[in-house]
Amino acid sequence: MISLFNTLIYQPILNLLIWLYNVIPGSDIGLAIIALTIIAKVVLYPFTAAQIKQQRALQEVQPKIDEIRKRLKDDKEAQAKELMELYKKEKVNPASSCLPLLIQMPIFIGLFRALNDGLTSHSLNLLYPFVANPGTVNNMMFGLVDLSKPNVVLAVLAAGVQFIQSRQIMKKPSPASPPPPEVAGSEGAKDESMAAIMNKQMLYIMPLVTVFIGISLPGGLTLYWLVMSILTVIQQAIFLKQPTPPKVEAKLS
Repeated sequence: MISLFNTLIYQPILNLLIWLYNVIPGSDIGLAIIALTIIAKVVLYPFTAAQIKQQRALQEVQPKIDEIRKRLKDDKEAQAKELMELYKKEKVNPASSCLPLLIQMPIFIGLFRALNDGLTSHSLNLLYPFVANPGTVNNMMFGLVDLSKPNVVLAVLAAGVQFIQSRQIMKKPSPASPPPPEVAGSEGAKDESMAAIMNKQMLYIMPLVTVFIGISLPGGLTLYWLVMSILTVIQQAIFLKQPTPPKVEAKLS
């Protein structure tokens, strides 16, 4: 299993990183990691676009979800059945938001290995024949930041951008998309519902977790997470500017 991971994930990432290090002027590992992150973002774009779309759709049906949970709180089986019917009707998959993260994890782990022990002379023997072996790799970014060691500044910046990313997607739908009439006056439609409170708590907790984890990881990995988060914020901003077309339900004549 480890051998398969090395062949399919770790070695390609290491080779791409070294190739970028070789071709980018200045041989700066920081610029190579930024370029690698942009490439990864392009590859993951369809998945993150689907994630943003699902998160937006889930926000729009949240009042209905809360209403069902409140109305059927004593009948979990009926609640689960009605929620599944709602998800199917609205074409919403709550689990889809995890897909980009699951796909990104192997890249994250592969990059961690590349930065942690892959930039040594011994590991450079894993380079493909068409990738030039630089002999040694300078771990300094712009000659100032050692990306082989934890960096508090990068960790704090990554946490700040993650906060912006989460807050951006959690904004209320526009007035053009009010709560559905059938639940507009219910307790479930209120912003201070239990789900909304939990979301707000996660908004602040996750950046703190990012700082805690970031200060223990190589700075290059935190740089990857920071750049990926910035690109996601840009992608979300573009996507969220697109107006949500009003749903027109067919009426029986």
